[in-house]
Amino acid sequence: MDVAAERIDRLHDLARAAAADGEDDRARYYVRLARRVAERNRLELPRTFRRFTCDSCDAYLRPGTNARVRLQDGHVVVTCDCGSHARYPYDG
Repeated sequence: MDVAAERIDRLHDLARAAAADGEDDRARYYVRLARRVAERNRLELPRTFRRFTCDSCDAYLRPGTNARVRLQDGHVVVTCDCGSHARYPYDG
């Protein structure tokens, strides 16, 4: 595994832990840092990382805490506290 990919995985773990502890600013910092590492190394962020971060405000999303998750017409709609929406298809 590439060094940059390992760092992105580590930052994802740190962001999850910080968000669980209620340190939203620290989690946001880790998310921004991981995005910057991926951008500089021309890597794609892992799917789990993309699904649990807000594209608008870089918050680490925790359903029920700072994100609302709804199912609608074959899509999962995730709404962040900042008001942005993300839609992902699902089979179900």
